[in-house]
Parts: sequence; C-alpha cells; structure tokens
Amino acid sequence: MKFTAAEIADLLEGTVDGDDTVEISSLSKIDDSIHGSLTFLSNPKYTQHIYTTNASLVIVNNDFKLLEEISPTLIRVTDAYQAFSTLLKFYNKNTEMKKGIEPTTVIDKKSNIDPSCYIGNFSIIGKNVRLGKNILISSHVVIEDNVSIGDNTKIDNFCSIKIGSNIGSNCHIHSGCVIGSDGFGFAPKDDGTYNKIPHTGNVEISDYVEIGANSTIDRATLGSTKIFKGVKMDNQIQIAHNVEIGSNTVIAAQTGIAGSTKIGSNCIIGGQVGIIGHLNIGNNVSIQGQSGIISNIKDGAVIQGSPAIGYKDYNKSYVYFRRFPSIIKRLESLEKNKNE
Repeated sequence: MKFTAAEIADLLEGTVDGDDTVEISSLSKIDDSIHGSLTFLSNPKYTQHIYTTNASLVIVNNDFKLLEEISPTLIRVTDAYQAFSTLLKFYNKNTEMKKGIEPTTVIDKKSNIDPSCYIGNFSIIGKNVRLGKNILISSHVVIEDNVSIGDNTKIDNFCSIKIGSNIGSNCHIHSGCVIGSDGFGFAPKDDGTYNKIPHTGNVEISDYVEIGANSTIDRATLGSTKIFKGVKMDNQIQIAHNVEIGSNTVIAAQTGIAGSTKIGSNCIIGGQVGIIGHLNIGNNVSIQGQSGIISNIKDGAVIQGSPAIGYKDYNKSYVYFRRFPSIIKRLESLEKNKNE
C-alpha cells in the first residue's frame, strides 16, 4: 500500500516542504530507514539523523529549522510525535482490517454478531454474545456466554473473555489476557482447609481501554469489577475482584491490585507496584515503581517506597540509606572516643 506526501499531509493536517508526489510504502526509525519509508523527528537528540536518513518522508514540528540541505521531503505539523501516532493508527487500521468468519470458528446460533466483524480460526463464541461493528477477534479466542463487546474493539490471540463480561468500544485487549476469571476468595475452616467463595459478578470495561498481554482482571464477588474510560494497562498486570480503576489512569507492567481497592482518575502507577485491598486512592496520584501501598492516598500525592511514603521524603531518606554503613562507623567511633 502506497501513499503520497500530499495524501499523508492531508490526513495529518500538515504542510509539505518539498516534493508532495513522493511515495512511501513503509514506516521506519529515523536512524534505521530505507528509501520509500516514512519516519518522524520529535526528540532533539535525534536531530543529526535527519541529515543522513534514507527515509523519503519525515514528519517534523512546524518550528523545526534545517541547518543544511536534506534529501527527504518534510511534512510540518503542530506536534510530530502525536502526528506519527495518528499515522500508526491509520496504518494499523488499513493493514489489519479483515471481515468475515474463518471456517474453523465455532459460533453459537443464539449470538448476535455484526457482519462487519472478523473472527479468526479456532475461536469460540458462546450463547447470547453481542458483537458490535468492525470488531476484530484473532485466532484461538474464547468468548463465553452473555458477553457484550462494543464497536471497533480488537481482541488478540489466545484471550479468554469469561461469562457475563462487558467490553466497550475502541478497546484493545492484547494476547493472552483473561477477563472475568474467578477472584481469589477462600474462607478458612476450623480444620485448616478452605471453602471457595463463589464469584457471581462480572467485569465492566469502558471505551478506549487498552489491556497489555497476559494481564488478568477478575470478576467481582458481587456487582462488577470496573475499568473506566481511557485506562491504559501494560503487560502482566493483575486486577483483583471488585477493583475500580478511574478514567485515564495508566498502569505499568507487573503491578498487582488486591480486591475492592478503588483507584481514581488520571493516576500514574509505575511497574511492579503492589497495592493491598480495600483502599481508596485519589485522583491524579503518581506512584513510583516497586512501591508498596498499604494505606489510602489523597488526591495529587506523589509517593515511593515499600511501604510507600512521600516521594520527596523517600528521596531524602535514600541519601541516608546509602550512607548508613559509614554513619554507623562514625557513631561507633564517637562512642569509642567518648568511653576513652
């Protein structure tokens, strides 16, 4: 698939600086490119590569100034990084768009599937499943009974969407995710064994949510585990039963959130963070990687550590953590001198 500089500039609402008839057929990095490809420049650290790149087309900011002549054509936009992101979405949509049902797919007759959907080989669709428009379901996906999925959502290979889960529009669930599995609930008995607590709730995922590969979201004991609009989750994240995550919160890899904790909107949670259950975490909270959260957090807090404390307090304390052996030696020396 080929596009001219003029066509891409029109898509990105930019202007062409150079030959607007030049054609590109692929995307590339600015420092590792080939003729006929398109790249972008937004980070000043890579500026030198624009003078040596083999790309035929480069997206740059409007205020970018050349210090010498270059061979590629430029497309000038307000924000080169955002423009390239828009182009990637357009590229993926055009290269991945499929329609129809592969021959090895199994679909229950009571399901309602829009004809614009694509369902890959060896996928299974249960009873009373409702699939909206332009949904792309890859191979080896299992969608159980009474699941609803909104328009333009993509579900990658080997995902399991368990009974009663609801997924919004324009979501992307990456390979290996399990949505709606049982929560971790067991009641201890007098003899030391455990009774399993049934989980009869579901998972509710709103629009524009992205869930990274091999992540798991447990269904609620009662009610719903809720992931609100625009949440972005990295790979290998565990969300326990009855958790709620507010809109536009982002969570990095290997974070685990225990049951019934409520996280506000626009939070940033680093990798390998552990959050215990039944907490309330406010809006616009920033939690640094590998922090352990054991208490409620107010709006706007920035914290770090395990157990976590204020971010600035942690950094000040860390100076002393590193110097602790030498501080002990000094104390011992002072005590020795005092005793002498």
